[in-house]
Amino acid sequence: MRNEIIAFTLIWAVAMGALSMWWPRAWWGFALWVPWTAVLVYDLVQRRHAILRNFPIVGHGRYFMEELRPKIYQYFIESDTNGTPISRVFRSVVYARAKRELDTNPFGTQLDVYEEGYEWMNHSIRPVPFEEVDRRPRVRVGGPDCSRPYEASIFNISAMSFGALSKNAVMALNKGAALAGFAHNTGEGGISPYHLSGGGDLIFQFGTGYFGCRTPDGRFSPEEFQKRAALDQVKMIEVKLSQGAKPGHGGILPARKNTPEIAAIRGVEPGTAVLSPPWHTAFTTPVELMEFIAQLRELAGGKPVGFKLCIGRCSEFIALCKAMIETGIKPDFITIDGGEGGTGAAPLEFSNSVGMPFREGLAFAYDALVGYGLKRDIKLFAAGKILTGFHIFRAMALGADACYSARGMMLALGCIQALECNRNTCPTGVATQKPELVQGLVVEDKAQRVANFHDETVEAFAELMAAAGLRSPDQINRTHIFRRISVHEIRRYDQIYPYLEEGCLRDRDTVPPHWLFDVEEADATRFPCD
Repeated sequence: MRNEIIAFTLIWAVAMGALSMWWPRAWWGFALWVPWTAVLVYDLVQRRHAILRNFPIVGHGRYFMEELRPKIYQYFIESDTNGTPISRVFRSVVYARAKRELDTNPFGTQLDVYEEGYEWMNHSIRPVPFEEVDRRPRVRVGGPDCSRPYEASIFNISAMSFGALSKNAVMALNKGAALAGFAHNTGEGGISPYHLSGGGDLIFQFGTGYFGCRTPDGRFSPEEFQKRAALDQVKMIEVKLSQGAKPGHGGILPARKNTPEIAAIRGVEPGTAVLSPPWHTAFTTPVELMEFIAQLRELAGGKPVGFKLCIGRCSEFIALCKAMIETGIKPDFITIDGGEGGTGAAPLEFSNSVGMPFREGLAFAYDALVGYGLKRDIKLFAAGKILTGFHIFRAMALGADACYSARGMMLALGCIQALECNRNTCPTGVATQKPELVQGLVVEDKAQRVANFHDETVEAFAELMAAAGLRSPDQINRTHIFRRISVHEIRRYDQIYPYLEEGCLRDRDTVPPHWLFDVEEADATRFPCD
């Protein structure tokens, strides 16, 4: 579209010039051409809006429609595939914070407080003075066997690979992480030069395809892993067992996105669809997974090692807890992804109907670790549509120590949810490999927006703590959050997700009845399907 509009403008000028040679009144064509060209030049040279850089002139239609909210824009532009408004309030907050614009709301609450599912936190009659609150809280990740723990922000960039995202998007994310001092998860596509370009801290993730640490036949390579884990920017290692958007399926990189550069980084053939296997070959049992974690920690020189999963069959996670006790090996952190997690490409059924949702999965994982007396040494990271300070507060009430955000960081980059991720035609240059679209995303501008979004969101979280009368995140618990069950009924989170007594799952006599089936089915030496 960019080149077509430039060509049209040049043809227009030539045509008007030729026409004016025999028809003097052709001057009016130039009168229209001058402002058209002025707008075109402005759109091409400005650096704040990728839409205008990639679609000069016509891109203004998007902003015109935005001005017509809520009557038109809310229902047609910001609707999900079912035709219902999709987090309009939260999305607006992300944009405002990324641009450091006014993010307060006029005219009161914009959510239906009597709708089933509405959630809120309680506050204190005597809030804590904001200056007494930990305004930039961090969490120390690293258990007893970790010699190089990492002080992580409570809000970090979730796993998004180079390939799924463009090089400019990856560079902007990493530079934004460096500016604001938080971590950038590489995604399972390997560490690219663009992940290293901004100097931001990295969490090196790999999955079943072992991209970045694989042998030619697709198995795990200790030598290749050690090379990448030794990089100074790599602060933690994350083994991806499953992903919320398509748990049990394996990653998908469409062939149109698999450029020679991406193929070289991943160690695969260019121009082919890259389908990661749904299971790992480096281990086959819960005990072997713990032994693999110990191997990774040694190869990484003592850096924190953990794994990511969307909770599926509960007995399998309990089997991992039993394997930790049997081997004495514990991960330094576990990331819980909700079944509602996002992705650039996933089969419809997996995206909508597979995997435990975020809240239930996080509460279950926390309770299982507490029930086996393991939580004190293991940090929990949470991912699942976390966009605001309240979302962080809610996750911590359920048991999280820190959070990831993918959707929020993409919106901060300028994503408009065009739903073109899997087609390689993302108009903002965020999720495409087409050079003519990627160039529209200006790294320096978007990096600052990513940093702004992080800082403003963490600041909002700190304000919520103060309002609740709390000074630090470790004081947050499930009694602080309420959920409307129906028009006439509400419940506190500790009533919906009751706490377990520490160590109660180790002895059959103290196992709660509704946990007994999964505890008895769990076996550290095998997974139930074996």
